[in-house]
Amino acid sequence: MNSQLIDQLRLRLGANGLPYEIPMHPKLVHLTLGLFIIAVLFDIAGAIFPIERPIFKFLGLTAIRSGFFDVGWYNLLGASIITFFTVAFGFFELLLANPPINQKSDWGLNASWTMLLHGLGGVALLGIIVAMTVWRGLQRYRWRKDASRQVQWCYLLVGIAMLGILYIHGTLGGQLGSEFGIHVTAAKLLQEGVNPNLLPK
Repeated sequence: MNSQLIDQLRLRLGANGLPYEIPMHPKLVHLTLGLFIIAVLFDIAGAIFPIERPIFKFLGLTAIRSGFFDVGWYNLLGASIITFFTVAFGFFELLLANPPINQKSDWGLNASWTMLLHGLGGVALLGIIVAMTVWRGLQRYRWRKDASRQVQWCYLLVGIAMLGILYIHGTLGGQLGSEFGIHVTAAKLLQEGVNPNLLPK
């Protein structure tokens, strides 16, 4: 925990070690994940639309191929913007963290290494998501604006690979909360053998 930062900002920390009741980083992480996953899945759905069209027709659903690509594009744009806030809150909450020193995760990493990898990974993922947004925008507005398939196959492959990377990165973040109890009051109390019902109101 960075005591100098706390003093400079005159923060009053609650039971979870944060100046607010609910950690913001995990909330924003799930928003980033949701937007990015929807973006990739809808772009895939748009790319294989000729295969799906008979199914939609059978089900009586009116679906337009460009509609899938619109959803893909705007969700990716949203993910790109939100991820700046996700990473910013992540670093702020990491600075206020008080990691345990004699504990290892299921992956054999201590809390400091997990925090370091999660922090660096977050910055790298922000850069990749922004780069993918620029790439996707060029496809939408320049390279393939007159094509029926708005996205390149290599773009979709990168998107699928990113889903796997996000899963690994998210698991690291989950370990910080569930295994090390960082900013998770109930997990921390349980590790200390304290009844979570005694949580200060």
